[in-house]
Amino acid sequence: MANETVATGQRTQLKMTVNGKPVDVEIESREMLLDVVRDRLGLTGAKRSCDLQVCGVCTLLVDGIPVSSCCTLAYEADGKSVETVEGLARFGDLHPIQQSFIDKGALQCGFCTSGMMLATKALLAENPHPTVDEIKHGLAGNICRCTGYWNIIEAVEESARRLATENGGGE
Repeated sequence: MANETVATGQRTQLKMTVNGKPVDVEIESREMLLDVVRDRLGLTGAKRSCDLQVCGVCTLLVDGIPVSSCCTLAYEADGKSVETVEGLARFGDLHPIQQSFIDKGALQCGFCTSGMMLATKALLAENPHPTVDEIKHGLAGNICRCTGYWNIIEAVEESARRLATENGGGE
């Protein structure tokens, strides 16, 4: 059905969960997930840049997996859970990853920050105590033109410490 929808250019209903809330929106079959999230849902943390899956600024988590939303057809998220950087904060408080990025100065212009934070969340969900090399590998699909990366690596390490403490496995 999905290929048939794409080929004919029809409109279809997209039902997904975004930042924990159900969303039901009519989409064009060829709409990208980034456009639906930004233009229809008003969640502008993810940005458009390369449209080639190389920079990471459009990163969203779909069922916990980082995806380049600029190259992901929106209908591929049907029935799935999508998380944006706006969904990281909890009850008005910054997520430990967000706070770590601020505390470690891991952002300058902020353009790449949402993608870096979501890639960090996915990395730490899979590997709660990554080495520096594992952090570099986990963030390899995200480009920052401002920070030189060391502060970002430190922010990921700090995020891991904070999450471990929060989850009862503190150091």
